Amino acid sequence: MRPAHLDLLLSPINKLKGVGPKLENIINKLGIKLNVHFLWHFPYRIIEKKYYENIHDAPINQLVTLKIEVIKHYPSKFRRQPYKVSCLANETQIDIVYFNARHPVVRSVLPVKSIKMISGKLEFFKNKFQITHPSSIENISDIQLLREKEPVYSLTAGLNMKSFIKLSNQVLQSVPNLEEWIDKILIEKYKFTSWKDALEKLHNPEIDDTYNEKNFYRRRLAFDELFAHQLAICIVRTIDSRKKSISFKSKDNFKNNLIKNLEFKLTNSQLTVLNEIQSDLFSNKQMIRLLQGDVGSGKTIVALISMLTVIESGYQVTLMAPTSILAYQHYENIAKLINKLPIEIDILTGKDKGKKRLEKLEKIKNGDTKIIIGTHALIQEGVNFNRLGLSVIDEQHRFGVYQRMAFNYKGFRPSILVMSATPIPRTLTLAAYGDMDESRLIEKPIGRKPIKTSVLTLKKEKNLIERIKNKINNSNDKFFWVCPLIEESQELDLKAATDRYNSLNKLFKNKVLLIHGQLNEKDKEATMEKFKNEDYKILVATTVIEVGIDIKSATTIIIEHAERFGLAQLHQLRGRVGRNNEDSYCILLHKENINDTAKKRLNIMTETNDGFLIAEEDLKIRGPGEMLGKRQSGLPSFNVADLSYDGDLLEEAKLNAEKIINHDPKLENNKNLKDLLYIHERDTAIRTLNAGWFN
Repeated sequence: MRPAHLDLLLSPINKLKGVGPKLENIINKLGIKLNVHFLWHFPYRIIEKKYYENIHDAPINQLVTLKIEVIKHYPSKFRRQPYKVSCLANETQIDIVYFNARHPVVRSVLPVKSIKMISGKLEFFKNKFQITHPSSIENISDIQLLREKEPVYSLTAGLNMKSFIKLSNQVLQSVPNLEEWIDKILIEKYKFTSWKDALEKLHNPEIDDTYNEKNFYRRRLAFDELFAHQLAICIVRTIDSRKKSISFKSKDNFKNNLIKNLEFKLTNSQLTVLNEIQSDLFSNKQMIRLLQGDVGSGKTIVALISMLTVIESGYQVTLMAPTSILAYQHYENIAKLINKLPIEIDILTGKDKGKKRLEKLEKIKNGDTKIIIGTHALIQEGVNFNRLGLSVIDEQHRFGVYQRMAFNYKGFRPSILVMSATPIPRTLTLAAYGDMDESRLIEKPIGRKPIKTSVLTLKKEKNLIERIKNKINNSNDKFFWVCPLIEESQELDLKAATDRYNSLNKLFKNKVLLIHGQLNEKDKEATMEKFKNEDYKILVATTVIEVGIDIKSATTIIIEHAERFGLAQLHQLRGRVGRNNEDSYCILLHKENINDTAKKRLNIMTETNDGFLIAEEDLKIRGPGEMLGKRQSGLPSFNVADLSYDGDLLEEAKLNAEKIINHDPKLENNKNLKDLLYIHERDTAIRTLNAGWFN
């Protein structure tokens, strides 16, 4: 049950004085639905409005506060004509000016003979003082409401600053004094003030620097938010760890047989990760592990070897891919690798219909099929496993947590290995996948050459095409030519790719193919098969090839208008080549004049092939919000914390949360932490505790 002292904070905003249905809907547009949300909606700057007794002492073109007496109104006769209110400030004439004003409103705000305190930008126009559209007008009795320094909030249509500040202050005044939940050592280390004081300082700042990302008031609240997030994760993980799962027992005959017949040697990084996974599989706790690896680091072989451990223990395994193309590639590659082992493998996608599908489902149900490759069709109703022991999910960012956990209902808490070829900065990994253990493949296979990346302006396009022509005539190499996504418009995206396809097709007759997102799956697969197996040399594509395209003969990728792509996306696209031991190239074409940020991105691409380093740089350049976008939508967003700057706090929050939950899993001795979880809307964790999971 929620503590009574938090009732007002956690109530809907319509409980506040002055908030009716109309105003509630307007404020909701800011993401403010509960009173506590006002606390996280900070001003973005402050304005200074110093009071001047004598108008002649006040600086021109600055915000000032003056005492005025209203003399006469001069309403506008025409639409574009200003409405002027003639006033006196210490016997000096000053006009208050409005454009497009509603006459009755101005008269009610500034009645003749009234004395007001007015704030705004002081101007001198045609030998007369004036203030246009004053920022505030108050009665003399309300002078205490006028502050020399006033916060400015981002608002929405239909909401004025004065009303919002009053509501925000109403919530701030209701904030209770809560028992401190941060360890004293950390408070001293980071110079944290109390959470209540931090809130007041951020909403009533003294200087603009208050909003600096390094400001310790903001950092204090950022830690609170990250701490609450990590506490919730720890609670859920602790509960999961206490539930029994499958303990696999294998003699590793399948595994050793496969490794012995590989044409390459496993890297030290692969061996380390395999030991981590095997340790999980041999325990009786459910493995939920994130396997991160750069493009070409050998994630699939690690997953397959882990699968063999599970299969030899008498269980089935699945590998789920986000697209049919990628699923078929996995199926073909794995089938080749295990062709000498007595293991039946099959593929299940949405294309399987009728009798054929029923036959596949029956073999899966009775346990004959040991490895099942597929798309999301694997978690649909009607797909029943005999003994599901391990689920491998490729390209984690394409699946939500619900799809991931759906496998729990397909077997007795099967182990789950999720793979991502999009390296994620460690801070984001901690934030998003704190409920999972993490393994990283940081080495490329032995003999694999780094991709040579160069930058060219579009002016040199003709020279580039001549080089391509020469290469096509003298080798079997294939080329990707990627066109940009413009304004996230499929139509424009398609046009760009189509135009490029038409121009290249004139130069290279019957050697060019086109693939894009508006093709259906069947046509995409047919195009890829043609490019892979027939005498086509150039594939013009949109970013549809970003994930899961494996053409070993492709040695060069050209990315047109590379300045429009993010770093992570450029790196992902670059990974479509360099899949053999031949020299491979990535050419970044860009327009002549690009901004400094775009230059920085392109330079980083030429300096390194390390996906993890690129991900960290991408985070610095774009920040977490922009970086995550739609593709990483499973990653959490925070109200206060900024993972570009608060990575150290996230690490600290994780360590502290683990320490507390290890010693006090029910939070019986740390009841104040329940307040923290409620304030940051992580009360699902509290409900989990109260449900009696630990009893």
